[in-house]
Amino acid sequence: MILGIGREADIFLYAVLTGMTVFYGYHILIVIRRLIPHGMAAVETEDILFWVCSAIYVYRRMYEAAYGVIRWYFLLGAACGAAAGWLVLKGIKKIIRRERKRLEKSEKNR
Repeated sequence: MILGIGREADIFLYAVLTGMTVFYGYHILIVIRRLIPHGMAAVETEDILFWVCSAIYVYRRMYEAAYGVIRWYFLLGAACGAAAGWLVLKGIKKIIRRERKRLEKSEKNR
């Protein structure tokens, strides 16, 4: 089936959101691990379950978006979404670090 360029762009953006969802889902898992210490066996089990669920999630999104046809630009879009999620998270961390330093500096000046 040949799709129009507009539909392909929609699928690509849908894929970007899918990649961001998987990225942030894994990051939530990392935060939970930091809050609640886990043993190595628990971490490995969580990782296996997360990636199996993520694979199912990505497959379902790909199936819904592209009518069951594997489109390489969907996989590229998912990778771009994960990279965009990483950049956003990196920017947020940078802002938090900068504000924390500013607050610590203002507390010292009091």
